[in-house]
Amino acid sequence: MKTELKEISPTQREIKIEVDADAVKEAYGKVSQKYAKGASVPGFRKGYAPLDVIRLRYKEEIKNEVLQEILPSKVAEAIQEYELQPLTEPHLHIEDAENIKVNGSQPIGLNVHVEVMPEIPTPKYKGIEVTRRRRPVEDAEIEELIANRLQEYAVLIPVENRKSKIGDTVIADLEGIFTDDPNGEPIKADDLEVVLGDEVIEKAFTENLAGVTEDEEKEFTVSYPKEFSSAALAGKTVNYKAKIKSVGIMEVPELNDEWAESLDEGYKSLADLRKQLRADLETYANTDADARLRNHTIAKMIEDNAFEVPNTLIESQARNLLNNFARDLQQRGVDLNKVENDFVQMAFNQMKTQAERDVRGAMLLDKIAETEKIDVSDAEIEEEIGKLANYYKSTEDEVLDSLEKQGGDATIRNNLRTRKSIEALIAKAKVIEGEWIDESIGDTEDGGNKEKSSKTIGKKAVTDEAKTPPKKKAKKKAAK
Repeated sequence: MKTELKEISPTQREIKIEVDADAVKEAYGKVSQKYAKGASVPGFRKGYAPLDVIRLRYKEEIKNEVLQEILPSKVAEAIQEYELQPLTEPHLHIEDAENIKVNGSQPIGLNVHVEVMPEIPTPKYKGIEVTRRRRPVEDAEIEELIANRLQEYAVLIPVENRKSKIGDTVIADLEGIFTDDPNGEPIKADDLEVVLGDEVIEKAFTENLAGVTEDEEKEFTVSYPKEFSSAALAGKTVNYKAKIKSVGIMEVPELNDEWAESLDEGYKSLADLRKQLRADLETYANTDADARLRNHTIAKMIEDNAFEVPNTLIESQARNLLNNFARDLQQRGVDLNKVENDFVQMAFNQMKTQAERDVRGAMLLDKIAETEKIDVSDAEIEEEIGKLANYYKSTEDEVLDSLEKQGGDATIRNNLRTRKSIEALIAKAKVIEGEWIDESIGDTEDGGNKEKSSKTIGKKAVTDEAKTPPKKKAKKKAAK
């Protein structure tokens, strides 16, 4: 067998293979004999038909089987000869395939295309100039959090001798039928609280609940705009039936030291609460600044180190991103069966740009780990498993069982190695503390998830770090 290797690109190799005529002849004889033993040919006893007759009668079948007998093994030999590590199955092209002869009268020529990892030079990553920007914590933000917290402890005071109006809270049992699918699954909600005039609720919906009284039943129709925030309702028209259970005004507690102390979280005064909220937000601001710093540094590293990325890896990552996007749509109530193929293809093409950055970044970080001789010990893996078990409130065995479906210990080892590589990258960067500039950047390390808004940050600071109770349902309070 003769072979010749040609580099088409940093990620593509072509191997020209010529299979010796003797090897072809041997396979041809072997396959022909197999057909002769089992073939039933009119005029001959089974297994006794002349070989020439068999070869003529089963010409195409024998040819295909000879090629299957020879080519895979010869391709594997050639790949091993040049020590290639294909990322996908090799692509074969047989020269003059239509006129090919497999009787051993001539050799068989073919071209094999293989996609491989490129040779990545040691990346330029030392001394990258990047600015760390930390979001300042404003007094107004803390006061907004306190105002939101007060709303969580609001009570509903029933109104008497009048109908509901903008600003009131209506509690109702609701059922909605989509006009374009009257036999489909209806919208159902019991004890639904609706603040009339709330900007996040479709205006027509709240307007139809203005002017109602307790125990009243009302039917109305709402047409939602195409740009409505809920994908399940956007562009839809819904016929609603509402059973009004109560109408009232939300009364929030008085903002004072007594209220702060009543939270049973160790606060002695409003000043203590404000101090804790500020500390929580300061902690997040630092975490957020570090995440942005990582993102900018990795982005700059990618920009400074250009190389060709295998298309197979790009498409694989793009599919992962598309699957994540699809799950997000489902959680928002979108029926994926109704999503047009053109939209899916457009989304996939857009995600390929992000996917290329993801893959390029991962490859560079892996090269940094190699350069810096970064390794992960078994003790570090055990420690990480313990942290995961604590975070998910499960046992270490349960964590290990879950990880088995995702690659086992190797997944944790790779994640820790990547984390260490990023730490090394930041440690060797030239970091400047700069003024805050509002922007929105996902965290490269966790796959590009969008950052939380400041309002979400604040809510998390209150409900998680300050360990406040979950939002309580508004309670009815007797009218004074």
